[in-house]
Parts: sequence; structure tokens; C-alpha cells
Amino acid sequence: MNVPVWIWLATIGGLLVLLAIDLVIVDRKPHEVGVGEAARWVTFYIACAVLFGVGIWLFSGGTHAGEYFAGYITEYSLSVDNLFIFLVIMSAFKVPQIHQHKVLLVGILLALVFRGIFIAVGAAAISQFSWVFYVFGAFLVYTAVKLSGSGIGHDEGEEYEENRVTKWARKLFPVTDDYHHGHVFTKIDGKRFATPMFIVMIAIGSADIMFAVDSIPAIFGLTKEPFLVFAANAFALMGLRQLYFLLGGLLRRLVYLSIGLAVILGFIGVKMVLEALHTNTLPFINGGEPLNVPTIGIPLSLSVIIGVLIITAVASLMKTRRDEKRNAAEETERSSLEAGDTAADQTSR
Repeated sequence: MNVPVWIWLATIGGLLVLLAIDLVIVDRKPHEVGVGEAARWVTFYIACAVLFGVGIWLFSGGTHAGEYFAGYITEYSLSVDNLFIFLVIMSAFKVPQIHQHKVLLVGILLALVFRGIFIAVGAAAISQFSWVFYVFGAFLVYTAVKLSGSGIGHDEGEEYEENRVTKWARKLFPVTDDYHHGHVFTKIDGKRFATPMFIVMIAIGSADIMFAVDSIPAIFGLTKEPFLVFAANAFALMGLRQLYFLLGGLLRRLVYLSIGLAVILGFIGVKMVLEALHTNTLPFINGGEPLNVPTIGIPLSLSVIIGVLIITAVASLMKTRRDEKRNAAEETERSSLEAGDTAADQTSR
């Protein structure tokens, strides 16, 4: 896929325009983002991503469009799990509702920069060293096994522990206790202070670096085109903060999400290893000759990714509904027993 420089510039420019529109309309006046507003913006960003994919299909063909959509869906689904970490960070720093949108915006801008760097490094490594696919594939399988063993759902009592980047930021600037109307920096008695907003933004941005370690190899398993990798990541991140407000408490209801993502990562990891074997050049494997192994195409990849996500969502909601009914029944039974004990005590008196 030969992408001219002007296409890159036009794409980046278009993304900046979308951010500018978001800033003017949403962030012009700090406020709590409601479900209706978040739903409209999520729909808008998904529509933009779909239109971009249609453009790829029209100008570059169905293969590249399929790779883009597979990458976008994968990145978006991985981002949903990341939202829980954002929720933990927001709760740990007690970020006021009216300022959470601004925190997410800056954090996601930092994430776009970091992911752009990772994509450039990953693309350069793949183009120079074919064995990188073995490494990426093995890492994704390892991540899948680790993720599947992390248990069902998220611990609601999970606490956020500041990473080294955040601790370093605290040493660099003295930090106030108050948010000072959402300002990032403020002056007190002529001395410059950072507010908790600054620390939270650093925490969100640096947390996404860890997320990228999984997601970037995963999308390279679906397409080797840096342009498609960047576009899929960018569109997935662009709608992420709106999705945060839309899902809200629903995040905790997706109890099987980690297992579903583990299946997807493991599937992509196996896909990468098979492709590496199919184009093998390592001398200690089959004498440096390619192996006649089956490979997994984009249609099957898309089907598996979408299918796993649907099954995960349905199974999660069914389980949480059963748990709620069981808890309600137990509470009713407990209340009845307590009422009966109270009545018995009064009779005995």
C-alpha cells in the first residue's frame, strides 16, 4: 500500500479538525457529560471511522479496508478494558465530574503521540527483521494466557498505585491539594504549583503507554501497513473519552471482557506465528525455508473478533443479571428471616 505524504498529512489534519470541533463544542464550557451527549459523540466518531474505512475500500480495495476495520474493532475493544483503569485513576484522584472530559482529552493526545512513536518503531522493525513476527506473536499469546488467568471482571476495590512517571512529575513540581477551577498550573504567593489536574493527565497518558505494548503488536498482526495501523489507533482513541462517559457503570458489568480479549489476543498471536512460519527466513527453522502452514485471512479474523466480542458482551450481561436476581432474592429472604425473628422475640415477651 503506497500512501503519499499528502494523504498522511490530510489524515492527521482531519483528525486535528475533529479534535478542534470537540474542543469548541464540548470543552468550551466545563460541564458534566451526560449519557445522551456522550452517545451522540460516540456515534459521531464511529461514523467518522466507518466513513474513513469506506474511503479506503473505494480507493485501495476491499483487502486494505478489511484490515483497517479488523484493526479498528480490535483497538476499540482493547480500549474498553483500558477505560476501567481510567475509572480507577479518576476515582483515586477524586477528579470533579466537570473536569474529567478535559483530563481525558489531554491524556488521549499524549497517547496519540506515544502510539505514533511505537507504530513507527514497530513498522521499521518489521520491514527490517522478519523474525519480529515471531516475537510479537509469542508475546501476544503470553499476554492472552496472563489476561485469562487474571480472573473474571475487575475488583471494585482495586486501588491505583502511581507509576514512576507520575512520581517523577510530583518531584518536578510541588502539587496543590485543590483543583483550582480545573487549571493545570497555578501561582500561590508568587510560586508556581501544579494542580492535581496535571498529575492525573500524566497518569492517564503514561498508563496508555502500557496499553500500547499489547495493542500495537496486536494490530500489526492484522495489517503490516503503518498508515492503517495509525488510522485505526487514532480513530479508536478519538472516541475513547466519549465512550468513558457513555459506558459509566456498565464497565463493571462486562465481567467476561478480560477473557474475551484474551481469546482475541491469543488468536492474533497464533495468526502472527503462522504467517511468520509461512514466510520463514530463520536458518534454524526448516533450514531458513518457508513452511507450508495454513494462514488466517482477514475475513476469518474479522468474523472471530466480532463473534468473540458479541459472545463476551451477551454472556457478561446475562451473568450480571443472574447475580443481581440472586442477590435480590437473598436480600429478600434475609429480610424475611429478620422480620420473623423480630416477631418471635415480641411474642415471647
